[in-house]
Amino acid sequence: LNVAEKPSVAKSVAEILSRGGMQSRAGRSRYNRVFEFNYAIGAQACHMLVTSVTGHLMELDFDDRYRRWYSCDPAELFHAPVRKAVPQDKQDIKRTLEEEARTCQWLVLWLDCDREGENIAYEVVDICAGANRNLNIWRARFSALIPREIHEAVQHLARPNKLFADAVDARQEIDLRIGASFTRFQTMLLKDAFVLDVSGEERNMVLSYGPCQFPTLGFIVERFWEIQAHEPEEFWTINCSHTSDEGTASFIWM
Repeated sequence: LNVAEKPSVAKSVAEILSRGGMQSRAGRSRYNRVFEFNYAIGAQACHMLVTSVTGHLMELDFDDRYRRWYSCDPAELFHAPVRKAVPQDKQDIKRTLEEEARTCQWLVLWLDCDREGENIAYEVVDICAGANRNLNIWRARFSALIPREIHEAVQHLARPNKLFADAVDARQEIDLRIGASFTRFQTMLLKDAFVLDVSGEERNMVLSYGPCQFPTLGFIVERFWEIQAHEPEEFWTINCSHTSDEGTASFIWM
């Protein structure tokens, strides 16, 4: 079973490895088809199944008792239990992976070759290994969807890197804890501090905070201030031309 990060990559990998001779069938998800063909890895003949996910399969969130805004002090969110789960809109992809994994001996991960891709790879591993704990798990490492890269990757399979996946898990947990706790805290503290000409549901606005969002907002505000403080200046350019019997030549100062 080969799993790519998105449907277009799965199709390209299958087309390259099968030289266009693969069979295609529907999976549980209408967007994530399954491609079948025969291929030899080394001297071993294999029946290949290639399918895909659509980015992350799982979401990190707090246990249910902490998800309501007034269920706890925002400070408790720094140590409240968190869990990863497959959201409802990814359940069809999960079922496809489980069904296909049950009949396979190998799982080959074709996710993007960066930390985020490694993290998604381990989400795929969790689901597939849950359906078939005897899977032999491999990682295909490639940098382009071209025949030489893809054939080289499948003939020199490696193991996935758990440390890269753990780094993304840590970042996701930090983002969740800081974002949720500070968003709740400052929204509840400051919701009546501003006089806004809004009505209806807009009165329930959230003052959100995030480790990436907040500095990005700072860059935007800083750039806005620069534009507001801009003083126009005159700029000059030189353009000239020379005309002779042979024609006109234009000269532009760069």
